[in-house]
Amino acid sequence: MAAHKLDIPALKRQFEEDGYLLLKGVLTPEKVQRLNAAVDEILAAEPESLAYNIYNSVERHDEIASLIDEETVLPLVVNLLGFNIQLHISHLTIRRPNPQDLQTDSHSFINWHQDGPHPQFPKQSGITSTYYIKTCYILSDMSAPDRGNTKVIPGSHNRPFEPEHQNVDGVVPGEVQVCGEPGDVFIFAQNLWHAGAPNRSEHTRRQLFLGYSPIWMRPIDYRTASPRLLEGASPYRRQLLGVIDDNPFKYYVPEERMLPLKAMYAAPPVQDASGGAQI
Repeated sequence: MAAHKLDIPALKRQFEEDGYLLLKGVLTPEKVQRLNAAVDEILAAEPESLAYNIYNSVERHDEIASLIDEETVLPLVVNLLGFNIQLHISHLTIRRPNPQDLQTDSHSFINWHQDGPHPQFPKQSGITSTYYIKTCYILSDMSAPDRGNTKVIPGSHNRPFEPEHQNVDGVVPGEVQVCGEPGDVFIFAQNLWHAGAPNRSEHTRRQLFLGYSPIWMRPIDYRTASPRLLEGASPYRRQLLGVIDDNPFKYYVPEERMLPLKAMYAAPPVQDASGGAQI
């Protein structure tokens, strides 16, 4: 899928309404194969487990780092969240078949929640704003439910909502299991209610999450990018890795020259006094 084929205005409207998107066939089969080979290398260095949560995964392999500024997804992210953004988290999750629902130290499944810090982001009228979004690259066959799929409640990000129970094993009215094939990308807002379901299938779940936030927020799983990650980085990637200026105050009030991602941002039309769009 090429970036120019995405209908970004339509996807933005859908995202604002539902709180998530599923993009089909973003990565080629060859790219998925290379990513899975990278995952195999990473897992070979880890203790055996039913579940893995590997943070700051862009530092673990160059193939994963290549997704930081993936050319199809990045323009959409910029138009969903704004152009003053950075990489917030890179989180590799593996859920092997677990028909007994065994809980592990690395969390074989996760109950209903909104992402965010503790204490949580402030609410206004029972609603939490969207502070960051995550892109989820699907690397295994998640085309059917009950394979450790992510569950979501569409629209729960923009209205007062609390699930009737926290347990992911129970069904919440309106819930959807996000199903996709290798190479698909799932994008969701941090304030969308979601859960990581148990994997009772014969398939291993492999999903790679890259999150983005405003550049004035602290990243979750790193402080500064390594010199290796910055070597030869494009201006886009340098911004996404938080390298915009030596003055930390500029994270809060960056100058336009520090934010090359603005070139990808399409500002909404200005409304005149009658509510009509000005050209």
